[in-house]
Amino acid sequence: MQAFTRLDGRAVPLSLANIDTDQIIPKQFLKTVEREGLAKGLFYDFRFDGEGKPIDDFVLNRPEYKGASVMIAGDNFGCGSSREHAPWALMDFGIMCVISTSFADIFYNNCFSNGLLPVVLAPDEVAALMDEAKGGNHMVSIDLEAQTVISPSGKTFSFQIDPQRKDKMLRGLDAIGETLIHGADIDLFESQRALDRPWLET
Repeated sequence: MQAFTRLDGRAVPLSLANIDTDQIIPKQFLKTVEREGLAKGLFYDFRFDGEGKPIDDFVLNRPEYKGASVMIAGDNFGCGSSREHAPWALMDFGIMCVISTSFADIFYNNCFSNGLLPVVLAPDEVAALMDEAKGGNHMVSIDLEAQTVISPSGKTFSFQIDPQRKDKMLRGLDAIGETLIHGADIDLFESQRALDRPWLET
């Protein structure tokens, strides 16, 4: 998993509340377990019409938000079914941080497991970021070490995060990476077990 330390990127405002995982990545795109290639299905029913043509006025299709890496989202983002493809699709599209007033628990946990940073701010702070992202300057900065979000106009908002999750994000550790840190101890244990209980090795 890629380490997350500081992100300076373009913010895209998605003011809709209660966006569920089926809207983030519709069911027809769940036939793969590969993380790459899912960007094409991200918000598909919002981005494309019934003939598969881009809907020009949807925010992710607008040229001023091309290359956005931060999403300012409405309340209760990521609700609905458990779908790890949702953070995969966002990340494949280039979104590395989502800021909202609240997230569905399963989606929130899935974000940390995959390196996507979910940031919870107060409603007035999210509203301020949303308004600025709709303006001419879309650049924001997220500093995970300092736990701050800096708006395009320079306003600073602080956010809370579980210390263990913060440490894993800063170090780029998913569950597998965290286990591999103890690789030498695991090898030693297995070698000793093979000597003590050789019948287990056959």
